[in-house]
Amino acid sequence: MALEAAFAKMNGLGNAIIVADMRGRTDRVTPEAARALNADPATRFDQIMAIHDPRVAGTHNYIEILNSDGSQAQACGNGTRCVVQALAAETGEKVFTFQTVAGILNAEEHEDGLISVDMGKPRFGWQDIPLAEEFCDTRMIELQAGPIDAPVLHSPSVASMGNPHAIFWVERDVNVYDLERFGPLLENHPIFPERANISIAQVTAENALNLRTWERGAGLTLACGSAACAAAVSAARTGRTGRHVTVTVPGGPLDILWREDDHVIMTGPAEWEFSGRFDPATGAWERETEGAA
Repeated sequence: MALEAAFAKMNGLGNAIIVADMRGRTDRVTPEAARALNADPATRFDQIMAIHDPRVAGTHNYIEILNSDGSQAQACGNGTRCVVQALAAETGEKVFTFQTVAGILNAEEHEDGLISVDMGKPRFGWQDIPLAEEFCDTRMIELQAGPIDAPVLHSPSVASMGNPHAIFWVERDVNVYDLERFGPLLENHPIFPERANISIAQVTAENALNLRTWERGAGLTLACGSAACAAAVSAARTGRTGRHVTVTVPGGPLDILWREDDHVIMTGPAEWEFSGRFDPATGAWERETEGAA
């Protein structure tokens, strides 16, 4: 069994990431390998960011993203920051352009070590998110969890940041809601034909909100960058905040700026944990000797 591909176990504000180096290879990380890696506590992750050779001129790499259940994800802002940090350490470059299934992403590592990712433009059309039925106004749709006469969560804003998001606005602490119970039900609700990321958001100031997310295909996470972006633009779109906010997720704060050109810029940290090698077909792996526990 050949452990041919290098990987780094990293995190973006606790969002567990595996950055897999698939450059120079023609194979892909299989869903079976993803599930095997996630089953091991040492390599448990929210997303795999598989770095492939570029497919489009003018880009550094093509990035394939897998969730912990082996399904494909369209976007992962925290994972993109991890990719930038890994490649910047290797190459000395600071500015990168990546292609993903959701489109082109531009990113930059700053002198202070923080990394900004241009997450692109949000989409609000019901067919773009997508939803299974037409809603003229996606700032608030008819959807609820809990008893019909006293729903615990209701009337979310919905948006796409390359992947579908539903944001439920609450007045109380986001931690008092049983997202582990409601998340799977709402993720798989028939209104979301491609499933959805489910977030609970509490606005705490004109420029701040707290957020917890049940991530599609991954479950509860300490941080979801695209969810932070979706919550920020939805908060501004509904008049709850301005266009530049701090989104505090369980792993820490993210700076989100919804620019006047409609692009959403997310800035935050990334952290290396350990490196190793793995088999992209099976998920068998070994840790590099240096830094071994």
